[in-house]
Amino acid sequence: MNSQQKLDAIWQLIQSSPLTGLLLTLSIYSLAAYLYKKSNHNPIVNPVIISIATIIIILLITGISYQDYFAGASLVHFLLGPAVVALAVPLFQQLHRIKKLLLPITITLICSVFIGSLSVIYISDWLGASLATQISLAPKSTSTPVAMGISENIGGIVSLTAGLATATGVIGAILGTKVFSLMKLKDDSVRGIAMGLTSHGIGTARAFQVSDRMGAFSGLAMAITAFTTAFLLPWILTFIGLI
Repeated sequence: MNSQQKLDAIWQLIQSSPLTGLLLTLSIYSLAAYLYKKSNHNPIVNPVIISIATIIIILLITGISYQDYFAGASLVHFLLGPAVVALAVPLFQQLHRIKKLLLPITITLICSVFIGSLSVIYISDWLGASLATQISLAPKSTSTPVAMGISENIGGIVSLTAGLATATGVIGAILGTKVFSLMKLKDDSVRGIAMGLTSHGIGTARAFQVSDRMGAFSGLAMAITAFTTAFLLPWILTFIGLI
């Protein structure tokens, strides 16, 4: 075997190794998080969107397939579950305030699911989007894994829903606190609920950077929105005749 053949064999091993996806994900996100910290947590330098864009570019340049990449990155995907469960800790610390706000939280949640899904469906219809696109847009305010599951079951385009849900979270994380400042909203409970209802996990990560209370309420809103949307959205789409 000559030198070129040895290099080709090493490159093929790197491309197919599960460790490549894991190391690539951790190293790129660490670098993005460092840039985010250096920018004084400027939401425009969001580490999630920077990591996604960078990894896509690297995969395209190197020719590493998504399946080979995800074989290693699936460990990070698996850890999302325990990370979500860990949100129960700050929620428990805010339990006394959650009990006081249970009724307004419930009403806001139900209104959010109806208004969020119906508004995006009718606006996209008005702009000429196809039926499949309208259905794919409907669960965009829930966390990405849940949105993908909902989209798959109601006939949406799963990959489109995943991209839209991620974009929704990133936009909410970037603009959310600025909107709250313009509206002069100072109660972290209210700001957290609004962030979690609209921007799911990415918005919740941003909320925790503002305060533990805002993050806890955002996590609560994110979790209940995912559950309620999965329960109500098929019924809403059936009622308006889309499925």
